[in-house]
Amino acid sequence: MEPRDRIEIHDLLLRCIIGINESERKNKQDVLFNIVMWADTSPAARSDKIDDAVNYRTAAKQIIEHVEASEYFLVERLAERVAEICLRDARVHQVQVQVEKIGAVRFARSVGVTILRTRADVSGNPVT
Repeated sequence: MEPRDRIEIHDLLLRCIIGINESERKNKQDVLFNIVMWADTSPAARSDKIDDAVNYRTAAKQIIEHVEASEYFLVERLAERVAEICLRDARVHQVQVQVEKIGAVRFARSVGVTILRTRADVSGNPVT
């Protein structure tokens, strides 16, 4: 049975090189992430020990480090890489990653993508 529990990271605002236009390749832009990881949280609930939990702080730090050093053309690729980072923890069975590029389209607050990935979707595609 797949876990019903969710670990959520809301409104993680980072800066990175993202886009296909020349100016986007030179200047970092604001990118907003919302991430949901499905995992069984009952072992951590029973033990009250961080070793039994999906450590969302560790996941966030890995995402921040990767994103801020990245240079992607497409938000789809960036979202895929963030999903792979989340799925490094064997307790995470599935992840939803929403990536919004702030101000990318005139008159819109943001544009972006939302992807849903399982461990099977990303096996053999490790993030370096």
